[in-house]
Amino acid sequence: MSHNNSRQQNTEIDPVFLTPYNPELHERDIYRSWEESGYFDPDNLPDRHREPFTIILPPPNATGVLHMGHALVLTIQDTIIRFQRMRGKKALLLPGTDHAAIATQAKVEKKIAKEEKKSRYDLGREELLRRISEFVENSRGTITEQTKVMGTSSDWSREAFTLDEERSRAVVTAFKDLYENGLIYRANRVVNWDPKGGTTISDDEVVYQPQKTALYTFRYDKDFPFLISTTRPETKLGDTAVAVHPDDKRYQKYIGQELEANFCGEKLHLKIIADKEIDPEFGTGAVGLTPAHSYTDWKLARKHDLPLKQIIDERARITVENPEFQGKKVKEVRDLVVEKLQQAGLVENEETIEHNVATAERTGAVVEPLPKLQWFLDVNKKFTLENSQISGITSGEQVTLKDIMRRSVADGDIKFIPDYIKKTYFHWIDNLEDWCISRQIWYGHRIPVWYKEDQICCGHQPPSESGWEQDEDTLDTWFSAALWTFSTLGWPEQTRDLEIYHPSDLLDTAQEILFFWVARMIMMTGYFLGQVPFRTVYIHGLVVDESRKKMSKSRGDNLDPIDIAQEFGADAARMSLLVGNKPGTNMVISKDKVKAYKHFANKIWNVTRFILTNTSDMPPAEKIELDPEHQKRIDECTAVIDDVTKDMENHRLHLASEKLYQYFWHTLADVVLEEVKPLLQKSETGSKQKHSAQQMLKIIHRDIIKALHPFMPFLTETIWQRLPDRSSTPLMIEPWPGSETE
Repeated sequence: MSHNNSRQQNTEIDPVFLTPYNPELHERDIYRSWEESGYFDPDNLPDRHREPFTIILPPPNATGVLHMGHALVLTIQDTIIRFQRMRGKKALLLPGTDHAAIATQAKVEKKIAKEEKKSRYDLGREELLRRISEFVENSRGTITEQTKVMGTSSDWSREAFTLDEERSRAVVTAFKDLYENGLIYRANRVVNWDPKGGTTISDDEVVYQPQKTALYTFRYDKDFPFLISTTRPETKLGDTAVAVHPDDKRYQKYIGQELEANFCGEKLHLKIIADKEIDPEFGTGAVGLTPAHSYTDWKLARKHDLPLKQIIDERARITVENPEFQGKKVKEVRDLVVEKLQQAGLVENEETIEHNVATAERTGAVVEPLPKLQWFLDVNKKFTLENSQISGITSGEQVTLKDIMRRSVADGDIKFIPDYIKKTYFHWIDNLEDWCISRQIWYGHRIPVWYKEDQICCGHQPPSESGWEQDEDTLDTWFSAALWTFSTLGWPEQTRDLEIYHPSDLLDTAQEILFFWVARMIMMTGYFLGQVPFRTVYIHGLVVDESRKKMSKSRGDNLDPIDIAQEFGADAARMSLLVGNKPGTNMVISKDKVKAYKHFANKIWNVTRFILTNTSDMPPAEKIELDPEHQKRIDECTAVIDDVTKDMENHRLHLASEKLYQYFWHTLADVVLEEVKPLLQKSETGSKQKHSAQQMLKIIHRDIIKALHPFMPFLTETIWQRLPDRSSTPLMIEPWPGSETE
């Protein structure tokens, strides 16, 4: 590549370099200059930017402020988008926020309960929604400003919100299409119920907490012929059957019988069934089935045509008529039942086992499986996929939503980084059940279905005549989030943005929402567009403290990215999040690490001052003949940048950032500058060696500042805009350096 530049040298160094680098003095102005340039919008980029490169930012929840995990996501994706923009791509980084229905409503309700001692029912739906909207609007503004502080080069003209008018239209359109094609249905099924949040939650919102739990082995009553085992004896008040393995010789004579039992005063009618799903080695090999309060038991009940008997309500209280139990909390009744069984001499054994207890992710409450009338998305029903662009599926083929999720990845259209994540992904799909998409909360996309007597209407609005009432429930947050990559580009309209910028090129996210979001985006995009939503999924680890624990506000170790940026500079924060951050592994972050990269920023600034000071008396570049040793140093720098280019193209940001750091500090600063200092001190104006050394330094400095830009955008842009022989364009759209440029 050519390094010639015929512009006359400016012999005066910008006075800003005479003082130490202070990020606070420059970052806000630099970001403003980027926004004013209009280059965050790819449609405004110069003609050399032709091939699109799209990243749709994962929308942070509109519930407060960003944390270091968000800062990591912003840094990774902005670094990639800045690199691709410099490589000549029509680069779009599209921002937005998620209304995060359950989390947001829970946060506002908690605040109201604390300050006003009122519940949502005291306020009413309209007033609660007004307060939530006010809270969200303030929060979204805060998040936008925090995103800018991190240097994120987002196209704010395309900013989206999962609950705005355009996304709401997309949600209703999607629901109506799926409903009319029989993939969305309403049914009574056992679901996960969060008694604290007062709503259903999906399987992916259940967090299993390992606990020491008592396993009781007992008889229902003294006349019952065999023992059963359970960790939840209170639910046995709702048993309707006992299941055994068909080959278990202990129970062969009982299979098919119907037995009566008086269990702690509750009369039970129990059918003895045989099923291969029963583990004869667990407990006694005989399992009391409570179909109304166990999803596993409910599936067996459907298979064997067993009745449901609900004995727990939505407040997690027992509903049997026995006054000893009625209205009491589940845990209290558990203790009472055990006490009664022990008094009657019915408990044969009690042992402590490690048991996973299901809790609600958002509220922490113990989940109660309950039979509820809910809306579901059928993931196993076949339909015809028209106009498929997915490699593993031909247009017009009969597939299921599970097929779309599996084959989009299995056939190579979507690449996971690291690759081993695919195994976890496929395991989840293989065990996927129909998705319960309705929630009993008020904030969110309301189910677009109206009822009038026996009539049902699904769509954007009900028929014009009176008497129609809309479903009270709202949709799971992840339903709207699943449409994110294409709803943000204008779908259901066939927009220019959708045609140019979809599918997106990369998604960076955490493994913890691989199933909540990533898989569902693949599913929905495949169904509605016949495409994949993105070509690469980059899975980063958690940001953890020095003891390798996930950072927590309650422990006081959750570093605020804005505070960190203000104290050390956004570039130092970005580098601390990138260097050594291998995909799929947790990232240790501390103030000391950020401080180290603040020193690196100062080093870059000081080296820049040295080079500018010692090259101000150079002749024009075309009059300088490079010494072979100096050309060799330039070639070494180019080789490092070429290596970094390969790393960036393969999403090895942890290696690319480390190599640039090592080269700048330990080669350019420690070796190259020391080598040429004697030459630079020469006073002869006609010294060929001095001019060669000066030209070498200017070339290397310019190229390494360019290469550092995606990682440290504020510092490098600040330097670039003050170089005496720079081009007139911002550094953010300068061509990427190296032996091969686009």
